[in-house]
Amino acid sequence: MKKAALLFMFLISGFILAACGSNGAEGQNNEGGDEGSEDITIGYAINTLNNPFFVEVKESAEAAAEELGVNISVVNANGDLSEQISGVEDLVQQQVDVLIVDPVDSEGSLTAINGAVEAGIPVITTGRSIEGADVVTHMGYDEVKNGEIAGEFLAEQLEGQGKVIELQGTLGTDVANNRSEGFNNALSNYPDIEIVSSQSADFDRTEGMNVTENILQSHSEIDGLYAANDEMGLGALQALNSNNLSDVAVVSNDGTGEALNSVIDEELTGTMAVSPKAYGEEAVVVAIDVVNGEEQPEYIELPSEFVSLENVEEFLAEQ
Repeated sequence: MKKAALLFMFLISGFILAACGSNGAEGQNNEGGDEGSEDITIGYAINTLNNPFFVEVKESAEAAAEELGVNISVVNANGDLSEQISGVEDLVQQQVDVLIVDPVDSEGSLTAINGAVEAGIPVITTGRSIEGADVVTHMGYDEVKNGEIAGEFLAEQLEGQGKVIELQGTLGTDVANNRSEGFNNALSNYPDIEIVSSQSADFDRTEGMNVTENILQSHSEIDGLYAANDEMGLGALQALNSNNLSDVAVVSNDGTGEALNSVIDEELTGTMAVSPKAYGEEAVVVAIDVVNGEEQPEYIELPSEFVSLENVEEFLAEQ
């Protein structure tokens, strides 16, 4: 009955469904459940563990697997497509019962997914979607909406006027494209807000700092900055602080623990929290349902919430 208990816990927390080291196993759990679920092995091909968001996803998935009494084997692609393909091949060789794939690339990861499907393993994708992939379901967020909410909040902080920097994620990925689309949609309603520069920093903290430093060489008078994830946002904060621009409003996306603490410390102005904890937990719950033959919708939208100083304590209390 552990599964029911965990699902109930998700309901209380408000995160029930609303609609990466080497190629070897990064983590495995062998705790038995009381419904025979110890015979289930979930493979999880995560795209990177260099980003704290995905570290939290991995930890939450492993914790959920232990609570629900299933095995989980995680492989980390380190953001490299060839490593992800190799990692998925390893999981296929392990004969996992179901595979969760968080794609490195919105197109290239199709090869990895097809290999698992051809081996008769049901596949769930999370985060980045893969067009043409024969998956049971895709789990993700409405990233256009998330970008719009973040953009609207930033515009309100600037009282509808000012100069803004946009740090985009990895170009070509649907997450980066959709968040940018939403952000620009929101700011299009504010003619007195100018995006002086929009550049990719590849969802990376160091790149976020370096790209922001470079932009500031040409645009030293900045009022706001939007980063498509917390890592870039935290990197941008370093650049802004080193240039005595600590009063710039900085808004990001993801809701990692470090970002939420930065909000509490009144450094980061706000973050569009997509809850890595719920992300990992729900992926495991759905994976178990798939193995047990339960039908799934084509798309499962996960909930998100904008977090600022006004509600950060309440948000953390619910996690």
